[in-house]
Amino acid sequence: MALTWNEIRAKAISFSHDWIEAHSERGEAQTFWNEFFEVFGVNRRRVAAFEQRTKSEGRDAGFIDLLWKGTLLIEHKSRGGNLVKAYNQAREYFPGLADNELPKFILVCDFEKFKLYDLDTGVQIDFLLKDLHKNIQHFDFIAGYRRREFRDEDPANIKAAELMGELHDKLYEIGFRGHNLELFLIRILFCLFADDTGIFEKSLFSDYIFQKTRADGSDLGPQLNHLFQILNTPIDNRLSNLDEQLQLFPYVNGLLFSEVIPVTSFDSSMREQLLRCCNFNWSNISPAIFGSLFQSVMNSELRRNLGAHYTAEKNILKVIKSLFLDDLFIQFNSIRRDRRRLGEFHQKIARLKFLDPACGCGNFLVIAYRELRLLELEILKAQFPNEDKITDLRLYALLDVDSMYGIEVEEFPAMIAQVAMWLVDHQMNIIISEEFGKPLIRLPLTKAAKIENVNALEIDWNDVINKAEVYCILGNPPFVGKQHRSASQNSDMNRVFVNVNGYGVLDYVTCWYIKAAQFIQGTSIQVGFVSTNSITQGEQVGVLWNILFNDYNITVNFAHRTFRWSSEASGAAHVHVVIIGFGNQNLPNKKLFEYERVELEPHETIVTNINPYLIAGRNILLKNRRTPLCNVSEIKFGNMPNDDSNLLLTNEEKEQLISIEPNAEQFIRPLNSAKEFLNGIKKWCIWLKDVSPNEWRNIRPIRERVEQVREYRNQSSRAATIELASTPHCFGEIRQPNSSYILIPRHSSENRNYIPMGFFSEEYIVHDSCLFIANASLYEFGIVMSQMHMAWVKHVCGRIKSDYRYSNNLVYNNFPWPQDPTQAKLDNVTEAAQNVLDVRLQHPDSTLADLYDPIAMPTNLVQAHRNLDRAVDRCYRNQVFTNDRNRMEFLIELYDRYTNPLRVQGE
Repeated sequence: MALTWNEIRAKAISFSHDWIEAHSERGEAQTFWNEFFEVFGVNRRRVAAFEQRTKSEGRDAGFIDLLWKGTLLIEHKSRGGNLVKAYNQAREYFPGLADNELPKFILVCDFEKFKLYDLDTGVQIDFLLKDLHKNIQHFDFIAGYRRREFRDEDPANIKAAELMGELHDKLYEIGFRGHNLELFLIRILFCLFADDTGIFEKSLFSDYIFQKTRADGSDLGPQLNHLFQILNTPIDNRLSNLDEQLQLFPYVNGLLFSEVIPVTSFDSSMREQLLRCCNFNWSNISPAIFGSLFQSVMNSELRRNLGAHYTAEKNILKVIKSLFLDDLFIQFNSIRRDRRRLGEFHQKIARLKFLDPACGCGNFLVIAYRELRLLELEILKAQFPNEDKITDLRLYALLDVDSMYGIEVEEFPAMIAQVAMWLVDHQMNIIISEEFGKPLIRLPLTKAAKIENVNALEIDWNDVINKAEVYCILGNPPFVGKQHRSASQNSDMNRVFVNVNGYGVLDYVTCWYIKAAQFIQGTSIQVGFVSTNSITQGEQVGVLWNILFNDYNITVNFAHRTFRWSSEASGAAHVHVVIIGFGNQNLPNKKLFEYERVELEPHETIVTNINPYLIAGRNILLKNRRTPLCNVSEIKFGNMPNDDSNLLLTNEEKEQLISIEPNAEQFIRPLNSAKEFLNGIKKWCIWLKDVSPNEWRNIRPIRERVEQVREYRNQSSRAATIELASTPHCFGEIRQPNSSYILIPRHSSENRNYIPMGFFSEEYIVHDSCLFIANASLYEFGIVMSQMHMAWVKHVCGRIKSDYRYSNNLVYNNFPWPQDPTQAKLDNVTEAAQNVLDVRLQHPDSTLADLYDPIAMPTNLVQAHRNLDRAVDRCYRNQVFTNDRNRMEFLIELYDRYTNPLRVQGE
């Protein structure tokens, strides 16, 4: 039977002590290595041979000190020998070895110093003999273990999901489903992980399946249920004649195995599938991914794209580091040499409790707990630099899983979260054990994370944990936009937003903001949520943050501006999110994290206030305005056809209609719609406003199209549309300008540095996919085409997915225009704006989509916009704006000055 890590560690300490005392020399090398292998429970003679003769590079023949073919080559030197030279000598033996004999590791040693080279990864480990017990994990390949560093999209995770998924599918096919199947698989998961990480003796579970159950699988179900019963039974309460192998299983407790579930049926293929799961090395899997992994087990579609649904650890760390972890480490580093204060600080962090009110499978709680345990390890290392002073780690490792609380509406993820917490606790116990050379095993399980399987929006969170006990709230509540909410989610919104006007525009995640704001009243609790970035944009800001500021006195204390929340998986969906940390306390030195591009790493800035748009500046709430804030031309929607496309014509349809009825041409006008405007596509419409019926009613193709409009509108369920059937020859809503105008597409790609806009005469009909500014000047065109205006758009406008949604009432009408620029500055903007239009004409074969593609934008157009941007910037101030954040901070201040002149004067 393979040794547990704790047994290996104890043997390593004894081995090191004996050989340090012996002051060994070269002649004792064979004894040294025989005993070294025995530390790991391996008989050296069975796997490796001394003095292996082989040809070496540049020599006729040579002798390898010790070779384990295909695994390990050892080159040994006398005390004080040159180990770099020993390594080079070892590499010289490779040409004389067959391919299947080439080692994966080289180990060189002089009795006192070790150098281990992992030839697959290129990693080199150096340590002294006295520290062998701290480095045994690097020799897991000798002990029969093989650990790898966890990556977000490690192939091992995919393999694990596939193996368990196939077992799930086989059980599901025979009718073993629902709660019983979910609990059964979670128990199997625990046993597999325990088999490979030292909770059980190595391979105890897999050996039991292989040795104690029939090959046809007929008794496997009952045997597993018997095993689950044993795991839930204290050692002293077990039957005296119990099978010797079953007696080796520890008492687990923790309620994981307490519920009795029906016995399932296995056949030979299902038993083989379980054994394949046993043969997989589960120590490769991090508990942080168990949630996503086992949700994918239950869903074949998720299983095929596991990485797309896994929250990367680095993104979780963005929340917890700013929320609490950075501050705790600052406190630790300030007292790390004061043992008394370290003890007090250790007691403090052991009392901290955390709540994730939408915990899913517990990823945030798992990572938060892991990081806290790592902090605890640093505290213990600082308190006890001499590890021998610690006699029993159970007395010193104070943090436990009962500090973590979660709320999850679905049963299966809630169960996974609790088990994942036990597993990460065990992993951290191993790390602490390795550091101090003493065992730390928490079996039977006496404490558990409290994960409540309820709807967080239906309960008082105080029923889960009293708010007086909570230190922080964290998590990523569901990403559900207003247009995708289910009926039950709409009911949740109704329940949370009582007596709130306009909450229908809000995303579902905002429910957790309101519940958290209510919960933390009168406390110092800080909250950190990941959310869709739409709650900091557009019309949602005025609704949500008005409640948070005015009803609950909420302050934003740190924030990550928009970044891409995704995994490394191919084909994974990208979600653009923000992280917002808030509370009732107005903390100093607020941290604002800015991303130059959504996929890059952020830059941190310390600011005095963070407003709802996640900009450093006053807390302002933009609301829809009917007229512009400043004295500029008004903006309006285009004309809405409401015609089922019967009044609209492609270029081909227009030519065909005219060829049939030449008289129809006088009633056809060019149409500006967003897509066609940006992509250079000609579009037309039948425009019969103010045209006498006798002029068109006998033109058959037009009459037929008008009749189809009437039928379409009559079939509508909306009374207003049915009323429009009385004038089917006209657009449903008409707002056509009587002068030239600026055309602005309502939707545009976020990838563009500028939203392309254009000048048109009144002959061109404006579609309602666009907005227009009538009687506009070149100066006004220059302002709205500038980088200054785009900075405002990016922060204020709503989004469709991540693309800009330009609005008249929110974006344009709230925009603070330059305050009294000189005529010279006005002229500079006018000249630069005309130059932009002129340069566009120099590229007649390119569409606006081509010209404003940031990769393909012509050099002369780039320069023309730079000149325009400089001219516009100088209308605001002479000092240079270095980036969009500077521009937006200035615009926020200017907006505040325009809307609150008395307050500004008073300052």
